[in-house]
Amino acid sequence: MANTSSAKKMVRKLARRTAVNKARRSRMRTFVKKVELALAAGDKDAAREAMRKAESEVMRAVSSGVLHKNTGARTVSRLNARVKAMTAQ
Repeated sequence: MANTSSAKKMVRKLARRTAVNKARRSRMRTFVKKVELALAAGDKDAAREAMRKAESEVMRAVSSGVLHKNTGARTVSRLNARVKAMTAQ
């Protein structure tokens, strides 16, 4: 357990940051899941629209430090490839 006042403050700050990051990560995953569902349903227009929103959300998570830059880029790239393959059919 934290003994000093600065350590107690760091515990409080860490709890706040964890809550914020958890919410951001959850929001990002929700947008990615919408793309996955549109792909599974075979709805090209919905997949394109969901992809546009998901890409923005993933990059927002990257800029806020929730995801590493390469992880975000890889996620977007893989989703985009799947959307592109579906629309090409």
